[in-house]
Amino acid sequence: MRYVCVVCGWEYDELTGCPESGIAAGTKWEDVPEDFVCPLCKVSKDQFYES
Repeated sequence: MRYVCVVCGWEYDELTGCPESGIAAGTKWEDVPEDFVCPLCKVSKDQFYES
């Protein structure tokens, strides 16, 4: 699954994770910490939608 930031369009892909934020490849969105922020625009996890 992919999740897209509503502000800037950055995508979180569960297959690749977000290594720059310390989130390993294969990490499901529900397992991403609640304090995760978009690496580009810094909005919170609740500002993402399923794509």
